[in-house]
Amino acid sequence: MDGSASGGAADAPGFPAVAAALADSVPALDGAVSGCRACPRLVAWREEVGRVKRRAYLDWTYWARPVPGFGPQDAALAIVGLAPAAHGGNRTGRMFTGDPSGDVLYAALHAVGLASGPTAVDRADGLELHGVRITSPVHCAPPGNRPSTAERDTCRPWLAREVQLLRPTLRAVVVLGGFGWQALLPVLRDAGWQLPRPRPAFGHAARVVLHEPAGEGELELIGSYHPSRRNVSTRTLTPAMLRDVLRVGAAAAGLPTR
Repeated sequence: MDGSASGGAADAPGFPAVAAALADSVPALDGAVSGCRACPRLVAWREEVGRVKRRAYLDWTYWARPVPGFGPQDAALAIVGLAPAAHGGNRTGRMFTGDPSGDVLYAALHAVGLASGPTAVDRADGLELHGVRITSPVHCAPPGNRPSTAERDTCRPWLAREVQLLRPTLRAVVVLGGFGWQALLPVLRDAGWQLPRPRPAFGHAARVVLHEPAGEGELELIGSYHPSRRNVSTRTLTPAMLRDVLRVGAAAAGLPTR
C-alpha cells in the first residue's frame, strides 16, 4: 500500500493507526497489514531471516513481511497469539503455519472440529477454519520471539481494527500466553468493553466475561498457555489441555465441537 492509499508512508511510525482506520473490511485490513514497515528492527530482522533462511527451507521463497490474521471475517471465536515465528509464519505468510507451535495448535483445532485438517503447511494447502480467526498483537517475527513494548504499541491499531471488524459476530477469545493477554485487554477496554477491577490476571483456563455498556453484549476471554516448543516439551501445556481450552472457547462462542 502506497502513501496515497494509506494516508502515510508504510515506514512511518503512525502508519498502522492511519491505515487500519481506513480498512473497511477484514480483507482490506489484511492487505494493509502485509505492507507495513513501521518498526525498523522488525523489518530488518524478518527480511534478514528471509534472505539467510534455514537450511531445511533453502528452496522456499520466504514471505518476510507482516503476517495478517487467518480465518473467516465473520468468526465467532478469535485466537490471539504473540507474533509470527521467524521460520514459521514469516516463511509461509500465514499465522501459526509451518512451525512447531502451529503443529500443536492446528492438530488441536482439527481434533475439536474447528479446522478442516490437522496440519498447516503453507498458504495454498487448502486448510480452512470453522468459525475461528487467528491473529496476534505483533504481526512481524521479532528477534528471539520478543517484541519490544514500543513495537507492540505501534502494532496495536491493527489488532484494534480487527477486533472492531469482527465485533458483530465475535463472542469469545482464546488468548495464547500472557503477552497476548496483556496486549488485548487495553484494546478491548478502548473498544468499550468493561474490564473488571482489578484487571483480570492471565492464567491457563482463566475465564472472564466482559460486558458492553448498557448490557448490549458479552465477550468471554479464556486464557491458555502458549503452545511453544518449550511449554509442550515440559508438559506445561499438553495437547489435551489445549483441546479442552478450545472446547471452552467454542462453547462460549456458540460453535459446535466434537
